[in-house]
Amino acid sequence: MMEKEVVTTRPVEANSHPHHYGGTKSSYDDDDDEYNEEIVVGEKPSRLEVWGWYVYELCSYMVQSLVIPVVFPLIISQLQQLSTDDETLRHQWINNHHGMPCPQKQILLYSKLTKRTINITGSHLSSLEWTSIAWGGGLLLAAPILGFISFHLDANQFYAIITAAATGVGVFFCLPAGFFKTTKIFIPYIAGIALAATVASTAHTHYLALMLRPYGKPTPALRRRTRFFPRLSISSWFSLYATAFGSLGAAIVSSLTYHMLREPSDRNLLSLWVVSIFSGLIWLAGVVHVVLISPNRSTTTCSVSPLSSRLYHSLSLFKYPHAIGGLVGVFLSSFATMSIFTGGVLFVVGQLCMRPLHLLYLWLVYFLFPLVSLPLLQIMQHFMRVNSVKMQILGFLLSMFSSGSGFYFWESRWRWSHLLLFGAVQGTATGLLHAFGRVLVLNCAPCGKEGAFSAWYGWVKSVGLCVGFTVGSVAAGRIRASLGAAFCSGIAGIVVLLFGNVSDVGGAVAAGHVAEDNSGDISERPSRSHVGASSGLDSKESVSV
Repeated sequence: MMEKEVVTTRPVEANSHPHHYGGTKSSYDDDDDEYNEEIVVGEKPSRLEVWGWYVYELCSYMVQSLVIPVVFPLIISQLQQLSTDDETLRHQWINNHHGMPCPQKQILLYSKLTKRTINITGSHLSSLEWTSIAWGGGLLLAAPILGFISFHLDANQFYAIITAAATGVGVFFCLPAGFFKTTKIFIPYIAGIALAATVASTAHTHYLALMLRPYGKPTPALRRRTRFFPRLSISSWFSLYATAFGSLGAAIVSSLTYHMLREPSDRNLLSLWVVSIFSGLIWLAGVVHVVLISPNRSTTTCSVSPLSSRLYHSLSLFKYPHAIGGLVGVFLSSFATMSIFTGGVLFVVGQLCMRPLHLLYLWLVYFLFPLVSLPLLQIMQHFMRVNSVKMQILGFLLSMFSSGSGFYFWESRWRWSHLLLFGAVQGTATGLLHAFGRVLVLNCAPCGKEGAFSAWYGWVKSVGLCVGFTVGSVAAGRIRASLGAAFCSGIAGIVVLLFGNVSDVGGAVAAGHVAEDNSGDISERPSRSHVGASSGLDSKESVSV
């Protein structure tokens, strides 16, 4: 059985709203106060529930980080025919790459990815650019759908159906990827997967908010021991470990992708189709969490906007400046990490002509190193009492180190050991930015509006990934362009977080998650005594962290 706390419901009277401090009305209060109620939430997540949530991230994280930006451009490239023969292609390569030798198969693969061989009404596009167009189309379709489902998520309706349906749609488009051998069919394929991944990510993020609700309102005993509450520590813990598991899933798919690329050229299309099918089946396996575990969580505890405000429910985020700043950081971090990833892979294959095995090592280090680095950084965060904003800044600094070094030394002769170093650094940066961007937005979400905040988070993150991929694709062969854009994004992200009045503590205050002490002050430091196993997760059936 899950550990329960007392659940009470009472109308909010004047000066007693959770957002009120010191008897004055907060500027972040809703306009519909008469519909709101003060709720004390009750069920803490069990081990099974949290591990199930980790499993879904393990099965879905690779969709936007690897399947769309890597697998599908490779599949499309196998349908392209180059107009030059092999000898002419090799001669052009030597002239454009300073005489650097490269295997013929690698030259052919890079040329099919980057050369603009797709002719649409007089416009010529590459396989990478075709993928970015389809990805953007899926995000345009996702925007109104997210606005619609955000209300139903917050009204505690159809959570399991929304998540399972979105996953099912994505899996459906993964399965027939190599059946129709025409380029145009990949527009609906990739758009459908991008749409499904964004909606599923929104529901997945929203469920994290539901698991965090019991840690939001301190009990009187907890208020006497500390002026803060364990929510920030628990949210960081959950998000970091989920990101590590997601990276493991991406590493598995990247290994399969490399293995299938080793097949003979005439079988590459079929081999990559197998990767797409395998990725879809892994994604489908994550529905176990939705079907078996998620419906057990009691979510009927927070009020939402009245029926007349359904159309404006998703816009409620704009009343919370900290959340807006957090979303800006999410966009910039997603853009920077994907721009570095796309530009870096093309640089390794096309300009450095590294052996394919070294590319596999780079992928494995990029995705597997966070399994070690993120838990270690979580321990550091615990002992140094660092909040999520500072952890995001650390992620931006690591990303700037990677992009800045690549920008400065792009003409140097890189060894594969150098690539492994930067893969480890950038993989850690990507994990930090993903995990703590999600934490910051959710800690700014008041009870009953987590669905709206999750929808904005899922869409903005996907848009950042798509734009970063587009920049890396258009700048193929010009590594300084994509790395320079990523470096500038890192600087902008740090400026926004430092000088944009962004704070997880301030966001939690505005959302009504933080209690004052007797002096009316708010502490900005999480208490060590409430992190980990003592953070309200002390029952035998509660999570062991």
